[in-house]
Amino acid sequence: MEYVYGALLLHKAGQKVTAKSMETVLEAAGVKADKGRIKALIAALKDVDIEEVLKGASMPMAVAAPAGAAAAEAKAEAKEEKKEEEKEEEEEFTAGLGSLFG
Repeated sequence: MEYVYGALLLHKAGQKVTAKSMETVLEAAGVKADKGRIKALIAALKDVDIEEVLKGASMPMAVAAPAGAAAAEAKAEAKEEKKEEEKEEEEEFTAGLGSLFG
């Protein structure tokens, strides 16, 4: 996520999002810059109009993030769905117990 924040900071400051500028921003923030992740982010942002995304265009920010972020988000959603299913099963079970006592 730091990489996306770095790109947003550069954009907001009116600077070009380049590998060198990203590396400088990340290191200034105390993050060890991974050149591969920087390169992947810059490639993902190539055709993205950051200003339009920030204005609430239909393209969510997760699209611009590296694939790892999308996978993590999908995993979190699946985990949340599983919790909801378990809660529903528990409610059904307790409702069934209530019928035993009339």
